[in-house]
Amino acid sequence: MGYRVVVVGATGNVGREMLAILAEREFPIDEIAAVASSRSTGTTVEFGDTGKMIKVQNIEHFDFTGWDMALFAAGSAATKIYAPKAASQGCVVIDNSSLYRMEPDVPLIVPEVNPDAIDGYKARNIIANPNCSTAQLVVALKPLHDAATIKRVVVSTYQSVSGAGKEGMDELFEQSRNIFVGDSAEAKKFTKQIAFNVIPHIDVFLDDGSTKEEWKMVVETKKILDPKIKLTATCVRVPVFVGHSEAVNIEFENELSAEDAQKILREAPGIMLVDKREDGGYVTPVECVGDGATYISRVRDDSTVENGISLWCVSDNLRKGAALNAVQIAELLGRRHLKKG
Repeated sequence: MGYRVVVVGATGNVGREMLAILAEREFPIDEIAAVASSRSTGTTVEFGDTGKMIKVQNIEHFDFTGWDMALFAAGSAATKIYAPKAASQGCVVIDNSSLYRMEPDVPLIVPEVNPDAIDGYKARNIIANPNCSTAQLVVALKPLHDAATIKRVVVSTYQSVSGAGKEGMDELFEQSRNIFVGDSAEAKKFTKQIAFNVIPHIDVFLDDGSTKEEWKMVVETKKILDPKIKLTATCVRVPVFVGHSEAVNIEFENELSAEDAQKILREAPGIMLVDKREDGGYVTPVECVGDGATYISRVRDDSTVENGISLWCVSDNLRKGAALNAVQIAELLGRRHLKKG
């Protein structure tokens, strides 16, 4: 006996990736529904590479009664309306938006990091998926924190345009093409030209000068991993289609050498250590696309603090940063609580 699963926002980048990963990982499904806004109603989406086409249903008229879980990739506005509806009808919501992440009675889950926190889902029948840049960061930090207790993290992100959805990817493509032929590279989705440029601005600005993306990384890391960790982030959009990168500097309470960190990371769940001190002996976003791992490279000692290391962290933001983590949450929910399949 398998699950009845709904993918909400099934026609978007993350929704399609959710469908692909559910099929790829052979999640035990008896029935699957693809749901989206009225403008997508009646179109079809493929269930991974299975050849099975699913007709998209209108979210406004969808009844969640009798469905086991709904993976939401619909954005905060739609989620605010329909996630409580699904939860009240007995369907467990796994939400990819930022809407519920910091709600104290909604668990914020990365299965490799804080699986036990999922037990709190019954309070509202909703589980939150973290921000894409946070997800890969905490996967890297968790085993190191367990070994030596992290005091402070300084992270600079290099985030791909797919984090801004299809519009972001289209803008990078169109601007790049226009520049080559001498046409205008006007910014529409982003605040400045993204082709052949970097933009130190993701999401809205807050009163303290940080952006909301940077704030998310701080508060989500504290909620998922440890509220005592001090973290500062600078989030930058770069002209890469898929794959977020992060330069991470970590200060520990206890001694931890780069060599010991490498040994720990090599054995940690969800991590692939690729760290050869030679040309090409590291991972870039191009190599991580389509993969579920969080890749770690460039692990080295930081001599400017008593106990510190620096590392490079790369992951496919549409997968571990969004769709894969949601499916892993679904798998964890099944194993610990729903117990079908």
